[in-house]
Amino acid sequence: MLGDFSYSNPTRLYFGENSLDFLSGELSRFGNKIMLVYGNGSIKKSGLYDNVLKILKSNGKEVFEDSGVMPNPTVEKLYEGCKIAKENNVDLILAVGGGSVCDYSKAVSVSAWCEEDPWNKYYLKMEEPNNKIIPVGCILTMVGTGSEMNGGSVITNHETKLKIGHVFGDNVFPKFSILNPILTYTLPKYQMIAGFFDIMSHILEQYFSDFDDNTSDYIMEGLLKSLIHSSQIAVNEPENYEARSNIMWIATWALNTLVAKGKSTDWMVHMIGQSIGAYTDATHGMTLSAVSPAYYRYIMPYGIEKFKRYAVNVWNVKTDGKTDKEIAEDGIRSMEGWMRKIGLVMNIRELGVTDDMLDGIAKGSFIKTGGYKTLNHDEIVDILKASM
Repeated sequence: MLGDFSYSNPTRLYFGENSLDFLSGELSRFGNKIMLVYGNGSIKKSGLYDNVLKILKSNGKEVFEDSGVMPNPTVEKLYEGCKIAKENNVDLILAVGGGSVCDYSKAVSVSAWCEEDPWNKYYLKMEEPNNKIIPVGCILTMVGTGSEMNGGSVITNHETKLKIGHVFGDNVFPKFSILNPILTYTLPKYQMIAGFFDIMSHILEQYFSDFDDNTSDYIMEGLLKSLIHSSQIAVNEPENYEARSNIMWIATWALNTLVAKGKSTDWMVHMIGQSIGAYTDATHGMTLSAVSPAYYRYIMPYGIEKFKRYAVNVWNVKTDGKTDKEIAEDGIRSMEGWMRKIGLVMNIRELGVTDDMLDGIAKGSFIKTGGYKTLNHDEIVDILKASM
């Protein structure tokens, strides 16, 4: 382990089939005005909306609804949510949905009482909140982002073609999150497998850095092996509780800040993927899957030791008679085989990217320096071309 660090995570999790039973206890810790945030109505079709509303009403809560949160929440939607939260002086934001709903709710929590433009303050200038923060609770219906146990919040500005994430501190983490794997059963297959790769990408962004003997790397290898195994079951048996519960738990631990401790981290795949999303509104996990093979092939020579370890420890690649480069390449090919098997998007053209977008996407990809190779603009364009 390298370096010094501190670690805390203030989010209380309730996991399992009966986890919604704990909502009443959590509601007692907050005031009576609840802002109920959700997407485009799938929670009404599943019956979850009625169940949550019943619990809120039985606890004497006054409910203010903010529906219609889109998969890539926009700055315009953020302003709309801030207006609802501030005008009604809400005491708790209850996010019921997937990662976008959770991300959006955290953005509203720090922005509603912000006296400046929150897009400028939090997403362009990357400042921290110095105003009242509204507490957030989450009821998760899709896995992948880890937003249920971290301070991350991603917002899209279509006018400027920027999709930017801000990782806030402990004071913005959800106060509680309810994780019932059964609530993920109704998710369409495309969204389900996109979430699977979002999980994998979160782990890889933290894994592919440093060469020291790091406990975090061993944890991540175990998470990856469990994800690979359970995802293949879930694709064929979407209501396999064991597989779906494992995946839900992996997603949380992939990005609740634990495995990043003692490491530098990369995040360039996410920067490129988010920029693609700003241009196309494509599903986030698919933007990551479409660029990952090309990106990892590009940086592999600079981190060959770790790529060899990844091939052997995660994909069980045989080493006999092979060079380190051959072993590492077999690891990437093994990953691609799994990606094709579960049905992930493997090129950005399928997501709506055209040749004339490449320069703009590269410009919108924020440069990170924590991985094995710090990219420049032209190198990002080359990776995008290889992902077409």
